[in-house]
Amino acid sequence: MKRFMLSMAAGLLLSLGAQAQVGQKFPELKGETVSGKSLRLPQDVKGKFTLLGLAFSKKSDDALQTWFQPTYDRFMVDKESAGLFADFVYDVNVYFVPMFTGANKAAAGPARKSMLKNVDAELHPHVLFYIGELAPYRDQLGLVEKDEPYFFVLDESGKIVYATSGAYSEQKMDQVEEILSEE
Repeated sequence: MKRFMLSMAAGLLLSLGAQAQVGQKFPELKGETVSGKSLRLPQDVKGKFTLLGLAFSKKSDDALQTWFQPTYDRFMVDKESAGLFADFVYDVNVYFVPMFTGANKAAAGPARKSMLKNVDAELHPHVLFYIGELAPYRDQLGLVEKDEPYFFVLDESGKIVYATSGAYSEQKMDQVEEILSEE
């Protein structure tokens, strides 16, 4: 069943235009959350499935934000507040990663301040600012469309088990949830 899921994910990956190789290890990415915590992915999230959303332009960031509420509702609800549905809460890391590269590096500070004011405080630990070079990620993950956000599900070891791109859709979220349900 697991092979079938990986094959299905790989097929969907190709049909949606994401170029990352399912099965490859996610490349190291260092950043800082809106709340100020430094993280190194995938090293600091090993042992747990992780959903990552990457954006590296204004348009892709806008599309990335379409995932905030649905992702929060499905994967970030606290078990204690879930009541009768606590057994259906996923134990998964979630990070949205705006990438500030090239001339846009200077915009990271103002963007962080804006996030602090305009984004729900419960999401602050889940927004990871990356400031650096795009080329290693573009090349290794196939980030070819600058106006699209890219999403990756990493397994417990940091290996990519699913990838997609674009604004939120129920179909994409269902695929993510199906993969997380298998584990």
